[in-house]
Amino acid sequence: MFHTINKSPFERNSLDTCLRLSKKGSAILLFEDGVYAALKGTQVSAKVEGAVGEHPIFVLGPDLKARGLSEDHVIEGVSVVDYGGFVDLAAEHGAVNAWL
Repeated sequence: MFHTINKSPFERNSLDTCLRLSKKGSAILLFEDGVYAALKGTQVSAKVEGAVGEHPIFVLGPDLKARGLSEDHVIEGVSVVDYGGFVDLAAEHGAVNAWL
């Protein structure tokens, strides 16, 4: 299963719900305002840092850049992908669950 989160963890509980209900090993992509969950030093950093050991977590690089955020601030273990990587993840995992 491939999970996508496009809402900020500071406005919605999509990240919490996804982490609670997704199976261990399921890939998670953070995009649009969901990229804020991938940043170091925030109120949700510990959740994502803890989840990196259970899920491959990705963040969409162009959405970081569009928000003026640097890849240097991404939590260790979270992989930055481009649009091609997003497509590859969707194709590789088949079923996609979009957390809104």
